[in-house]
Amino acid sequence: MIKIPMTGTIVEMDGDEMTRILWKMIKEELLEPFVELNTEYYDLGLKYRDETNDKVTFDAGEAIKKHHVGVKCATITPNAQRVEEYNLKEMWKSPNGTIRAILDGTVFRAPVLVSGINPAVKNWKKPITIARHAYGDVYKATEIRTEEKGKAELVFTSESGEVTRKTIYDFECGGVLQGQYNKDSSIISFAHSCFKYALDTKQDLWFATKDTISKQYDQTFKLIFQDIYEKEYKEKFEALGIEYFYTLIDDAVARVIRSEGGYIWACKNYDGDVMSDMVSTAFGSLAMMTSVLVSPDGNFEYEAAHGTVTRHYYRYLKGEETSTNPVATIFAWTGAIRKRGELDGSAQLMEFADKLEKACIDTIEGGTLTKDLAGLWEGATPTVVNSKDFILAIRNTLEKML
Repeated sequence: MIKIPMTGTIVEMDGDEMTRILWKMIKEELLEPFVELNTEYYDLGLKYRDETNDKVTFDAGEAIKKHHVGVKCATITPNAQRVEEYNLKEMWKSPNGTIRAILDGTVFRAPVLVSGINPAVKNWKKPITIARHAYGDVYKATEIRTEEKGKAELVFTSESGEVTRKTIYDFECGGVLQGQYNKDSSIISFAHSCFKYALDTKQDLWFATKDTISKQYDQTFKLIFQDIYEKEYKEKFEALGIEYFYTLIDDAVARVIRSEGGYIWACKNYDGDVMSDMVSTAFGSLAMMTSVLVSPDGNFEYEAAHGTVTRHYYRYLKGEETSTNPVATIFAWTGAIRKRGELDGSAQLMEFADKLEKACIDTIEGGTLTKDLAGLWEGATPTVVNSKDFILAIRNTLEKML
């Protein structure tokens, strides 16, 4: 078989633990036999990140800005236990957060739907895409724990030297306080990414915060979104027959549960973190959740929405068989390949991505599943296989298509 050429470059970011093992299998069995992969490789495994003082992560982010398309394996964000386990120099920050900050992007996450696995919310018929603002808020917060009485203040000193001071609370006992922030430029990028993605996918866009309580912080998000929509996107939305509307986050939750799906739900950083897990779990599995970071200036980074599957990795190291679901990681690759094909004008690459995704779905719908999906399966008794055999089954299905 003649391999499909790839003229442009995909920034490839390797990762950690079980997903790193799957990454290698996917390349060897599902990609390299069929496509002349042209990748610029970065090892974001925790050991190499430590060796380079995490410079490799920043280099990978800058490479995506150069080549416009990246694909990332799941990586470890170390806690104190990981620092000790890997003998790290320090507790390195989340590589996802670093790359998001470099690209100034928004994360869009959507479930992969297959017949035989029905959502826990019975009226959900179409995917719900979570658009998560990937900057600031609690993830960049500064915190203080106090054991004493005292006054907590919020202080801002302007460039001109003017000081604004507000009392947060007069503590009569010990307590905790937290200061978080966001900035107009990032919120503006978030809004543009959401509106553009809605137009590209021809889906309604919902946005929700809690501006009735957070009358400055959340209201700023609301007002920026509305201003940009009115000035730049309203006519385009109306021409496509799609809708943008704002609602409170608690009202949005009620609307989502009652809906049939088929729209984009834009959330602030923490809301998006929580709601994407809620949506993915209700649809079936985090291993069946796609994720793409989109920046308003045309950069795309695809990844799986789940972690490194540590428990399976330790079993793998002992020589035990694992049945880890690789679908989200495969779809990260297909998303990057399709986008590379789109940017390079290669219909062959785009068609290959479509066929590989269909091969995954057809394999599952044919009754060959990993263990995580078997517990959700509502069809005839499935064949439960290990990770390697599942990937080989997808390859067999793909070869018949090609």
